[in-house]
This record gives sequence, C-alpha cells and structure tokens, in this order.
Amino acid sequence: MPGPEGDINDRINKFIEDLKYGNLKGSYSIALATIKLLQRIVSQTKWNNAKELMNNVKLHSKTFIEVQPAETVVHNMVCRVLKLIREDYARAQGSAEDVDPQSLHNMISKQSDDEDYTANSPGLKGSIMESIGLMKQEIEDSRDNIAAQGIEHIHADEVIMTLGRSRTVEAFLKRAAKDRIFQVIVAECAPFHHGHELAKNLSESGIHTTVITDSAIFAMMSRVNKVIIGTHSILANGGLKAVIGSHTLALAAKRHSVPLIVCTAMYKLSPQFQYAEDQDSFQKFLSPHDVLPFSEGKVVSKVLIHNPVFDYVPPELVTLFISNIGGNAPSYVYRLLRELYHPDDHVGLI
Repeated sequence: MPGPEGDINDRINKFIEDLKYGNLKGSYSIALATIKLLQRIVSQTKWNNAKELMNNVKLHSKTFIEVQPAETVVHNMVCRVLKLIREDYARAQGSAEDVDPQSLHNMISKQSDDEDYTANSPGLKGSIMESIGLMKQEIEDSRDNIAAQGIEHIHADEVIMTLGRSRTVEAFLKRAAKDRIFQVIVAECAPFHHGHELAKNLSESGIHTTVITDSAIFAMMSRVNKVIIGTHSILANGGLKAVIGSHTLALAAKRHSVPLIVCTAMYKLSPQFQYAEDQDSFQKFLSPHDVLPFSEGKVVSKVLIHNPVFDYVPPELVTLFISNIGGNAPSYVYRLLRELYHPDDHVGLI
C-alpha cells in the first residue's frame, strides 16, 4: 500500500488532471476541491512545527497552481490556509494576530513578521484542521448567505439587468423574488449565450424576464434601476475579472448613473493584480468556432480570431460588492485582503 506521501501525490495528480481537462466546473467546485486537497496535505504530510507545515503546503501547492494560472481561486485557497496556519500558531503561543484594527499606514509598513514559526505547539494540528473545516463550511454556505441579502437590495417594481449566467446571481434574484415583484433583463453574453439558460431558470421561478442581445445593452440601460452581475475574481485593486461583455455593461451603467452591484463570495477575492504583460494568469481563450464557424473556410484561413473568456472591469465602475460577509465598496478591498491573507504567503507561489 502506498504511504501518506504517495497518496498525497496521487491526489495532487488527479486534481491537476481535473483542472487541465475541465472536470471541475466553476470557481465553487474548484475552491471546494482545493480546500479538501489542502486538508489532506495538512493531515497526511510529516511536519513538526508550523514552519515545516507551511513549507509543505507551498511545495505541494506550487505544482497545481501553475497548471491553470487563470484559475485564481486555487491560489486564493492556498494563501488563506497559510494565513490560518499563522493565526492558529499565534494562538497556540499565547498571542493573537490582527486583534485590533490597524491603520492603512501600519498595514503597508508591516510587510512581513519576525516570527520563525518553529516553536513546539501541542494541539496545533487539530486546531488547524478545525479552522480549515470552518473555512470549507464558509465556502459551502456562501451562496445561501449572499442570496439571503437579496431582499435588502432589490425593491418592488425595479428593473434589474444582468449578463450571462452566474449561479450566485441566480440564487440572489430568486430569493428576492419570494418577497418582491420585479423585472429582469438578461443580456445573452455572446458567443457563449449563457444568458438564455439564466432567463429560462428565472422565468420558471415566476420572474418576469427578457433576453436581449449584447448590442442592445446601452439602449435598454435607460430603463434599468440596478445592474447585478457575478464575477470570476475580485482583484487586489477592487477590479473585476468577469465574463466577456462585463466591461461594456459596466460602462453603459456608468454612463446612465445606474449602480453596478457584484454578487461574489469571499473565496474569489484575490491578492493578485492584473498586469498588462502577464495575460497568461488573467485570460483564457476558447475555440473561435462560436465566433466564426470553420465552415467559412475561405474567411477563416485569412484571419486571426481571438475568443477571450474574461473582461477586466476597473474598480471605479463598481458600486458595491455583496459577499457572504456583507456589502463592501471597492475602496474597502485592501482591508479585506489584510483580514484574509498574509503579505508573505503569496510570494513565490506564482
């Protein structure tokens, strides 16, 4: 029988295979699979103190982070587990990290800590496993917690516009529809046309829903009270890495002074920034067949077609984030990053 290390390597290889071939659909599934794998790394690898454990996590995690750099949620989960290890170690040593609120100046000036994390800490393993279990529960409950806030942000007779299909937004709208009557306009999000699926689901739940083409977004925006979308990731500056077409929608909302609300769980908040020269970690491209079918052979042979998956939406176009821990403005993202991540943890992982 293979030992614990061999079992971990097998599970990492399986996780890498699932990421490569798209067996894990959506950020939620990837986040849960990542946290379960990290649980096994903590419980099955050999370590004697917190420093060795953090080294184990970083060593094993770097393997699968590099497989799909565009899936930022994998990197997020690793960094959050590293922060949990630091916090549990501090509690075991009789101290507490980040108990008192700190000023922005202190957050910027304190880029690393002087603790070596090598002291003996009885009961540390159990404490860390419990903390990771609570984080796993937080991820599982995140969609329900976000949906429960729908009644606070959607009022009677409003017209809501959204784009494509976000399961979080769908749950948010359905929950609000139990107590409110409103209309939803869904942009189809070509060339993927995920908006048709969302519109069908909302209509079956009794919500008055209209599907429009992406080109009609600006024309319809004058009738809209709120724009509510999901996102793939929240970047460290408060910007969005969202489905293609989101930037167009956000610009139209800004032009008509319509608030843009983003429903997203905190596991999508990333400590990474977008760099123009580093598109590999930001963008994904799919087959251009949906844009220009291969049957158009004469045309296809003479053009170069890109079919990107994501748009970048700058933070100044976002009004409010609604997450599983409440609502926050983009300007508050720096504080959330401080609460969820340690500045030393994501260095060297990407």
